Amino acid sequence: MSPERSEKLNAVLDKRQPDLTVILENVFDPHNVSAVMRTCDCVGIQEIFVLNTKIARHKNWGFKSSRSASKWVTVHQFEDFDACMQMVRSRYSKIITAHLADDATDLYSIDFTPSMAVVFGNEQHGCTPEMIAASDGHLRIPQVGIIQSLNISVACAVTIYEAFRQKRDAGHYNQAKLTLEQRHLLELEWKMKYERGA
Repeated sequence: MSPERSEKLNAVLDKRQPDLTVILENVFDPHNVSAVMRTCDCVGIQEIFVLNTKIARHKNWGFKSSRSASKWVTVHQFEDFDACMQMVRSRYSKIITAHLADDATDLYSIDFTPSMAVVFGNEQHGCTPEMIAASDGHLRIPQVGIIQSLNISVACAVTIYEAFRQKRDAGHYNQAKLTLEQRHLLELEWKMKYERGA
């Protein structure tokens, strides 16, 4: 590997945010999933959770949407709700759903600096009642138009870029946050992908 590529890998690893993740619940269109992966990579989110309890397990992602981001983020796929929630709860302190509820908090009033998982639901039906009940709160993206929802990938991008803004202002990107073990494993995995021409 060239020194330039090694330097790039290390610079990206320095910015990874292991205390922020996204859960996609029953998101049908693989291109939407891929677009979310691409945005997650851009803001330093390393892992995402894809939970399919109402639809079939995804076999592949839309390459044009992800621009191969799926190779650089860690994707955990689940068909079992409880198993997914158990892993998420073991890694993140809070779960927030994007949900148009009366008690939903305005996106720009949420503190995204603590450890957090943000959930985005199905394109038509949103989050399941099980996910809504299991969450610690809800967010809504403020809108003043007639249509009261955004495309799932757009909603995710708007939300996690607000998280990015807050975390950047709080200095979260100023020092590496991955453990030495996490960093070592990712570095080995990424170098292998570079050597294979990924």
